[in-house]
Amino acid sequence: MLQKQTFNITDIYVPVKRIKLLEESKVTELAEGILNGEDIVPIRVRADGKRFVLIKGMHTLEALRALGEEQIEGYLVRAQLHWEL
Repeated sequence: MLQKQTFNITDIYVPVKRIKLLEESKVTELAEGILNGEDIVPIRVRADGKRFVLIKGMHTLEALRALGEEQIEGYLVRAQLHWEL
């Protein structure tokens, strides 16, 4: 079972492919919701050496970054290897 953890935003790497899908209007909407006390959906990351790679939750991450937050809650998931038979 996944356990919620706190991550430093500066330790999270967002792949370039994901950055291209960023919608500023969605980031603004999420940031406004956060300021109004709405719940924050935890992000999902995977470990990659000393950093974490974002898997899900880019708009939430960017909304918190825009608000000047330094930490975010999320889940650390394990990458699965795919084997050919």
